[in-house]
Amino acid sequence: MSQLTLKQQNIIPISAFTAGGDLQRLSFTINKGLDAGLTINEIKEIQIQLYAYAGFPRAINAVSTLMTIVKERQSQNIHDEIGKDASPISNTTDMLALGTKVQTQLAGKVVEGHLFDFAPTLNQYLRAHLFGDIFARDILSYQDREIATIAALSVINGADSQLKAHYQIGLNAGLTQSQLLEIVQLITATVDQNTGNHAKIILEQ
Repeated sequence: MSQLTLKQQNIIPISAFTAGGDLQRLSFTINKGLDAGLTINEIKEIQIQLYAYAGFPRAINAVSTLMTIVKERQSQNIHDEIGKDASPISNTTDMLALGTKVQTQLAGKVVEGHLFDFAPTLNQYLRAHLFGDIFARDILSYQDREIATIAALSVINGADSQLKAHYQIGLNAGLTQSQLLEIVQLITATVDQNTGNHAKIILEQ
C-alpha cells in the first residue's frame, strides 16, 4: 500500500524532469499530474521552488511547458483546477528571521559551519529567500516541498551531499522512512533506474 498520496506520487517525476530539463517527459508527467488532481498552481509552485536547485533556465522552461499544456487541455475542453494562491505576507515580516526559524526547524539544528563562515551571504540567501520567501508560500506543504527537492536533487550530478541532507530534512518535515523509500522506488519506476538505484544508495547511507 502506498505511503504517499496520489498527488505526492506525481510530484516526483514532475520535479525530476523539471530539474533534469527533459521537457518531453515533463509534458507527459504534467498531464498525468493534472489528471491525478494536482492543481495548476501546485505544479507551478513546484517549478518555481526548483529554480533554487536547478536554476532559472530550467524552471522557466518547465513553467512554459506547463502553460502550453494548460492551453492545450483547455482547447480540448479540459478545465483543470487553478488552485489557491499563496496567502499574503505582511510587508513588515522579517523574512531573514522567519527563514532562519524554518531552516532551523527543518534541519533540526542551527545551520552554521566553516562553509557559511567563509561565505555568510550564501546562508543569508538560503534563510531569507529559500526558507523565507519561498517556504512561506503555503501552496505546498513542507513535506511536498521536500518530496520535490529530493526528486530534483536525485537527477543533479554532484549533489549527493545535498540529497543526503534533504532526506534528513524530509524526516524532520514529517515524512516517514517508508515514504522516503517509496520516493526512491518511484524515481526508479518513473524517472530512471540508475538514478533511482543511486538515490537508494544515498538513502541507505
